Amino acid sequence: MTDFPLPAPGALAGVTVLDLSRVLAGPYAAQMLADLGATVIKIENPRDPDVSRGFPPYLTHGDEEFSAYYAQYNRGKLGVGLDLSSPEGVEVLKDLVRSADVLVENFRPGTMAKLGVGWDVLHEINPRLVYTAISGYGHTGSRTRRPAFDNTAQAAGGLWSMNGYPDQPPVRVGVTIGDVSATLFAVIGTLAALRHAEATGEGQLVDVAQVDSILALTETAVVDYTVTGKVATPAGNEHAWVRPYELFDCADGQVFFGAYTDKLWNASCDLFGTPEHKADPEIDTMRKRFDEAVYQRRVKPIVAGWLADRTKAELEELAGDVVPLTAVKTIAEVVDDPGTAERDMIVEADYGDLGVLRMFGQPIKLSATPANPGRIANRLGEHADQVLADLAGYDADRIAELRAAGVLP
Repeated sequence: MTDFPLPAPGALAGVTVLDLSRVLAGPYAAQMLADLGATVIKIENPRDPDVSRGFPPYLTHGDEEFSAYYAQYNRGKLGVGLDLSSPEGVEVLKDLVRSADVLVENFRPGTMAKLGVGWDVLHEINPRLVYTAISGYGHTGSRTRRPAFDNTAQAAGGLWSMNGYPDQPPVRVGVTIGDVSATLFAVIGTLAALRHAEATGEGQLVDVAQVDSILALTETAVVDYTVTGKVATPAGNEHAWVRPYELFDCADGQVFFGAYTDKLWNASCDLFGTPEHKADPEIDTMRKRFDEAVYQRRVKPIVAGWLADRTKAELEELAGDVVPLTAVKTIAEVVDDPGTAERDMIVEADYGDLGVLRMFGQPIKLSATPANPGRIANRLGEHADQVLADLAGYDADRIAELRAAGVLP
């Protein structure tokens, strides 16, 4: 790979982020900041680098390979290999922190403190530093030291128990929502803290737990329980009370149909050639259609009849601009959908002999300072000389000493 250029100006231009995180929740948060214009420096232990460098799938050329998983979540970052188990490595990080605005880590609480670079130490070195810590259970409470993965959060946060079909064991959400939800809350918290720091010079600890993040995604489950005592259970593809609002079969797959309001229901009756259902006294209002017995006996068969013999494309062409009717698409269909391209949600990064990686883009669209997601990820430690010279002020001799001591790869 060629030397990586600094980011083009964006909304976060001039913001320097040190990313010490691994795998997904932290790297994704730092990646979003990089997309939005921050200079993000990925710091890895050269003896124990980010394990996601070994995750499939891989870009390959001969014997060379590069993880596309790693590339997607670490695009646009500069790379520094730094051994924090050595006193010299710790001092290098402290020197980098003096000029940084944000630090992101997702170690188990207490890990950074054991290395001598916890929040208290770094805050004293740089009082305006925003220190974003993502962990399973957070930095307060009795569970802080428990190890956690995505499934931990889905289980402990209640989401797993709610997902799946009635009378069957619950099913985990199919993507790593425990990590990704923490990512999004961490980015929001980081930007809020950064605004405060820029206004006052006061940095702070941004403490985001995966379990907390999952709990905050459970919609009405908490208030349903605290107000009525009802415990959420798996409901399959049906909503708890909104009807029709679920998955239906069609000629070549499935579609979501959600025309539950009176306006949308009446429009559907006209679109599908059954206007008589608008005035049917048993189903002519939303409240009547919400009744589960009425829905199962009358409404659901009507909707199923409208959809069964038409293809996904035919249904979207007929009704997609009028009522909430959406084809359930495979990832292949999504990637190849012209609408996806229109929103720049598939971007390309050129890895030379390894090929061009197509990956998801940046969903945040800023009119004046657009994001820049179509960039390559770093090789382990490939920008150490550049970063240490520019950010820490080290000369070539000092960098050579660190490399000779094994602090840098």
